[in-house]
Amino acid sequence: MGGTSFLISPLLLLFSFLIIIASAYCGYGPEPVHIKKTDSEMKENPLPIGIQGIILCKSGSNYEPIQGAVTRVTCLAVDENGYETAPFSVLSYPSDAKGYFFATLYPSQISNDLKIAECKAFLEDSPLQNCKVPTDVNKGISGALLSAYRLLKNKNMRLYSVGPFFYTTEEPSPVSIGY
Repeated sequence: MGGTSFLISPLLLLFSFLIIIASAYCGYGPEPVHIKKTDSEMKENPLPIGIQGIILCKSGSNYEPIQGAVTRVTCLAVDENGYETAPFSVLSYPSDAKGYFFATLYPSQISNDLKIAECKAFLEDSPLQNCKVPTDVNKGISGALLSAYRLLKNKNMRLYSVGPFFYTTEEPSPVSIGY
């Protein structure tokens, strides 16, 4: 009986994520927003930004969490004149045994005269030799825009969620162009 609940909990978590993602793509979820800070926020209340999610390995019809996988969060910033600067990136901590990853972006990592304009999360690395092929499910390859955040008052942080992201064991099949 204990083994059954061990399997049901991850499946419920996976299905919850899939429902949230599906509702977002069907127009029922929150619209993606860009991270923007006003000058007063940057000087008076520079809150750290947390990004969290799950990384899974898809093998056939099975899904398993990947421990030790890493994501990359890349952001664009604009200067006081509105010009974009070169993008900058931070890596997440390696995911835990349940596939959970977390990355933190601190305001001190960018100059005071810059504002964060947009951030995206990407799959970066899987430690599994048999599950290293990234997929673009939930924009794991093309970059998932950070959507609405939750304010964590006890951590004094803005928390964004992305994914779940997936690696697979299968090489992508070539696309036919009709010839």
